[in-house]
Amino acid sequence: MGPICSRRQPRKETERSSLLRKWYDLMMQNKDDLAKIITAESGKPLKEAQGEILYSASFLEWFSEEARRIYGDIISTAAKERRALVLKQPLGVAAVITPWNFPSAMITRKVGAALAAGCTVVVKPAEDTPFSALALAQLANQAGIPSGVYNVVPCSRTKAREVGEVLCTDPLVSKISFTGSTATGKVLLHHAASTVKRVSMELGGLAPFIVFDSANVDQAVAGAMASKFRNAGQTCVCANRFLVQKGIHDAFVKKFAEAIQKSLRIGNGFEEGTTQGPLINEKAVEKVETHVRDAVSKGATVVTGGKRHPCGRNFFEPTLLSNVTGDMLCSQEETFGPLAPVIKFDTEEEAIAIANATDVGLAGYFYSQDPGQIWRVAEQLEVGMVGVNEGLISSVECPFGGVKQSGLGREGSKYGIDEYLEVKYVCYGGL
Repeated sequence: MGPICSRRQPRKETERSSLLRKWYDLMMQNKDDLAKIITAESGKPLKEAQGEILYSASFLEWFSEEARRIYGDIISTAAKERRALVLKQPLGVAAVITPWNFPSAMITRKVGAALAAGCTVVVKPAEDTPFSALALAQLANQAGIPSGVYNVVPCSRTKAREVGEVLCTDPLVSKISFTGSTATGKVLLHHAASTVKRVSMELGGLAPFIVFDSANVDQAVAGAMASKFRNAGQTCVCANRFLVQKGIHDAFVKKFAEAIQKSLRIGNGFEEGTTQGPLINEKAVEKVETHVRDAVSKGATVVTGGKRHPCGRNFFEPTLLSNVTGDMLCSQEETFGPLAPVIKFDTEEEAIAIANATDVGLAGYFYSQDPGQIWRVAEQLEVGMVGVNEGLISSVECPFGGVKQSGLGREGSKYGIDEYLEVKYVCYGGL
């Protein structure tokens, strides 16, 4: 969309609000085409892609409203001849680096907040999914967002590291927002340190999904299906480790396997009825294969699935493993694929210890009908987001982010806009 016009947008909050709302309206008018682009780029089933576009557009709507609520403060002080004011001002140029698994929503969640705050943005979309970002740019242009305010810099896989380094080290960039792996996030943090940029990071997870004896089994299975197999398991908040208490273990595994076999259909994302599309690339499939092979070699049992699907080389069967232990790769690493490993546990304390025995903490889920247990576990899980008797937790109104090595800062909600604002204290004396 042209060169960056300035470090900040010279426009009032009401104007920014109006432009974001127009952008939202255009997304809604073009939602079917935008969804088709996602499916063509990533293989995501069309129904899921349509859901992503609605979710994506909702961030523009939300932040169009939040743009008018950037409030400062007046602070009372002991000095009679002074007044203390707090102003909130846009940081400047924000570099936004987004992943392929939600190629539209991960952009609008960041860009909506940045533009509402008054920042200009440079988006580097994932190499696998550049067209979603460019389509959003086209609609932004139609909405009247000035040239240079929303910029897209697609690049090849071979240039990705180089482009990321430039964005993180250029002194004109004031803010880095990244969603992706923890390993890449650490590299970007290192680069951003040279100019002490403001940084927000939404990094990898290893989400525990705990099913206690008091849980409603059918409800837990439904939540497990929604959490694990959305986008073929390629989400940062999907359940990665299923911890099931011994009293309910067998019933849960049986019903979970039945649901997988009955409800999931692998195929072309454009075909009606498809629930599971391909993984993003060959490397992703190889990682799932490695995790399954490692688990089986250490004593795990394949309940269902376990291998590639005849649809094509990037398709992998939804897989359920039992007899999983903590020394297996699938217990220690984020799979990012359609693999559900089940670990049996005895006590609540044991489940919490297993769930927290990791250096990441993005999302966590548990199912229980015991009110006391619900409070205890929700408070003790070391994650940024907790789903209690619920497998889908993302919402535009709620803060999204993690603790430990899962990230810095929060996105969405009323907190998301603060990531793009500088707090300035003004001491007005001589009164």
